[in-house]
Parts: sequence; structure tokens; C-alpha cells
Amino acid sequence: MEDLSLEMKTFKRCIFSQISNSELDILQMKPIKAIVLTFDRYRALTDHMIFKYAQLWPDHPFQFRVPFQQLAPTQPGDRVQYRQTPSAIKATVLALLDDLDDEELIYWCIDDKYPIKLNIERITKSYQWLGSKQTREVSGLLFCRSRRMWDDRCLSDETVFDDWGNEYLERTGYEQIWIHQFVRVKVIRYLFNTFPDVIPFPRYMDKLRNKVSKPALHRLFVTRQNLAVFGESTDRGLLTRNCHRSMLDNDLAPPNWNSELTNRDFFVGTRRLNTKQRLRYFIGKLSGRPPDFFY
Repeated sequence: MEDLSLEMKTFKRCIFSQISNSELDILQMKPIKAIVLTFDRYRALTDHMIFKYAQLWPDHPFQFRVPFQQLAPTQPGDRVQYRQTPSAIKATVLALLDDLDDEELIYWCIDDKYPIKLNIERITKSYQWLGSKQTREVSGLLFCRSRRMWDDRCLSDETVFDDWGNEYLERTGYEQIWIHQFVRVKVIRYLFNTFPDVIPFPRYMDKLRNKVSKPALHRLFVTRQNLAVFGESTDRGLLTRNCHRSMLDNDLAPPNWNSELTNRDFFVGTRRLNTKQRLRYFIGKLSGRPPDFFY
């Protein structure tokens, strides 16, 4: 406990120490590996996600690392690296990370999300801050504050600030770990090492995640203000209506397995509610427990 207390005190001193302007200049556009959890069947969704980052943020720092089993590369090699991996989910993730140091900062981006709106100026500053030596004790940062990230039960009382005065709230567990975010390799590696070798379907990972206690030194944060809106690409195996529309709007071919769409849109990071959600919200509010998972 004494060692942990010392770590925390050191962490707080590091966070508030000033980062020099010269150091920020060096960090400004330093490339970062973007680890994509996907498989061959969802290649069209991965290509769409990568396209949307280039469209919204042309000079983004991401070097996408995309797994494949048999399907040949479909993206130019300057920003995308393809790695042949096993088909199993856990084995795929661990293979993508196998040559990376635990402390390396990566961008974790699952194929089932794609960006719609990004506060690029603020996200860039957060990335600069994370890349400095003074924030080595920060293990991850989510800049899309949504769903249960508005629930105080998923947050601790700890907050930190960057050099621009932007505030970050500490998360208590792995809630919203599937949304795109900056994170150190050790966080993803530790989480997936706790999972069984066989994961029957992706949604099952939510149940597995909820059973894992996050190590105290794996300190994850979320921005106080939401800085992004993402679209969800699928829901229960169906292509979402919004993803299909986005692909067509950008002259991208939808996946060939697309035979049916969801009957509504799916977004992350927006508080726009449909009729059913509004009803559930007001019923919950009257009972003192408004639902928070649809934000």
C-alpha cells in the first residue's frame, strides 16, 4: 500500500508539472499505431472507418494495424499495415500487440465504430499531453464521453488537468473500452489475457469485461466534455442504417453480406433520443434512476 501511495503522489506531481513548448512541438504529429480489432468479413467496415478518419482529420497521426486471415490488403500501405492473425478474437488482439512494449501509447479502434464528428483541436492537445514524459502514469484517455461515462458510479473522485486547463475524470473500470480511444498497450493486453481463448461472439466480451477488476495502476480517464460523435456500424450482426447511408454517401461499397439493415440509427456521443428512449428516461427520472446507457 505504501508503494501504491507513493505512485499516486508521484503521478499527481507529474500531471501538474509544466510541459515545455519545445516538447509539444516535437509531439505534435508523432505517428501512433492504431490497433484495429476486425476480421475479413468486416473489411468493408474497416475501410469505411479508415476513410472517415482521413476525411475528417486529413493529417491525423494514426498508422492503422489491421488483422487479416485470407483477404488481401485493400488500403494503401502508407497509413495501413496488414498483419495475418488467427481468426479467434483473443488471439487476434494479442498477435497485433505481440511486438509492442506494455507502456507504448496506441490508439484502440474497433471496426464497429466510425467517426462522425471530432473536436480535432482538443483531441490533438490531449494526444500531445499524453505523449509527454510527465503523463506516463496515465494509462488511457477516452475523448468521447457517452453513455455510462455520465454515470458517477463509473467515475472516481480523481481529476487531472493538462497544460491548457482541460479536465479529465478518472474511470473506475473498463466501461466504454470498445469506443475509440488512446490507451497504453498494457491495458488492452491485460484485459484480453483475462478472457477465455474462445469468445463465441463479440457482444459476449461485454459480459467478460464486467467480471474483470481493473488494476489500480492502469489509470483510465475521460474528458469532462464530450469531444466526438461516432456511428455504430452494426447491431446484432445487421449493418446499421446510418453506416449504410454513410458508405453510399461516400461512394463506398457496402459489405456483400448486407441483406438487411437496422430500422434505426445508432450513434455514440450524442444525446438525441428516440421516442422509446425519451419514455424510458422520464420513467426512470421519476423513480430516481434515469437510464444513462443511450447517451
